[in-house]
Amino acid sequence: MDVLKKTPFYDYYSAFAEARCIDFGGWELPVQFTGIVKEHEAVRSRAGLFDVSHMGEFMVQGSGAEAFLQKLTTNDVSKLADGAAQYTLMCYPNGGVVDDLLVYRLGEERYMLVVNASNIDKDLLWLQEHLATEFSGVSLTNVSDETILLALQGPLAETVLQTVTPSPLSELKPFHFIENAEVCGVPVLLSRTGYTGEDGFELYASSGTAEALWNGLLAAGAPHGLTPAGLGARDTLRFEAKLPLYGQELSADITPLEAGVQFFVKLDKGDFIGRDALLAQKEAGLPRRLVGLEMIDRGIPRSHYPVYAEGVKIGEITTGTQSPTLKRNLGLALLDTAYTAIGTEVYVEIRGKQLKAAVVKAPFYKKSQGVNPQ
Repeated sequence: MDVLKKTPFYDYYSAFAEARCIDFGGWELPVQFTGIVKEHEAVRSRAGLFDVSHMGEFMVQGSGAEAFLQKLTTNDVSKLADGAAQYTLMCYPNGGVVDDLLVYRLGEERYMLVVNASNIDKDLLWLQEHLATEFSGVSLTNVSDETILLALQGPLAETVLQTVTPSPLSELKPFHFIENAEVCGVPVLLSRTGYTGEDGFELYASSGTAEALWNGLLAAGAPHGLTPAGLGARDTLRFEAKLPLYGQELSADITPLEAGVQFFVKLDKGDFIGRDALLAQKEAGLPRRLVGLEMIDRGIPRSHYPVYAEGVKIGEITTGTQSPTLKRNLGLALLDTAYTAIGTEVYVEIRGKQLKAAVVKAPFYKKSQGVNPQ
């Protein structure tokens, strides 16, 4: 049996009696520390600290780095200034998604890519293949094993973090970062990014600094109700904000346009892998779209549950749960476009029964306005 990988923070999980770990793509990671709903509510109202060190980090450097990333990703890398980051995707020629990722511009010829943990090996091969055949003067280095990543998220994240860093956080805009910041006395790349629908920060550092960062941040956050949070809350938080998860809302078979992240696909920037297929799909009209669903009948929609209308299967649930914030049974579903208008009634098959649901607005939660009115 394969031994599960552990992050440098693993030994600190045991300080929490209710902590529970699971196998997540070959990693032994906490699904909860004190309870998924408690952690979710802490992030929405105060702050939560996530160990997401399983994510992958690649360094791309050299005179052709920008051109290389322009070819491989859907967003416009040329719009980035030093100290700025962007969400983007890598696509196959048919428009399906290799992965979604963040690109950080460290300098004119220096970039860092942050990719999904389950896709590290696949992404690295994909990038290497195109580097070898099309680009010279560019180096690609996998620094995932030597990099740790903590996400401090929630409305009090800035308040907590400002007590342990001299960096002026109020001046750091979303999707911007400080490459050589100091937090808890150790050097970090400090980024105003996250995956929860709340304000927050992500801290990239050397693995040897794990103890100082973990203990320092939790101590600083204790007076403000900061709690460690696991994968369970991370999933419910990103779901309410309609932030896609690779393997559910995005995949080799689901395009960015179908998943509703077309804003990050710049078809007018020039050629990139997948552009022709995505342009053709846009011009022909999307055959299916990702929408929000709310159950009318009693039941909780789960990933891959089929969805029906007029006796015909029209799609399936990608993610679903009882929303901890809204206390309603909600789902994201990839449906035939003919059935995606707000208010359309559909049926979700749950344990062999077709239960009524309706298409509703998503995201279900926005930080600026709280709960979305339906």
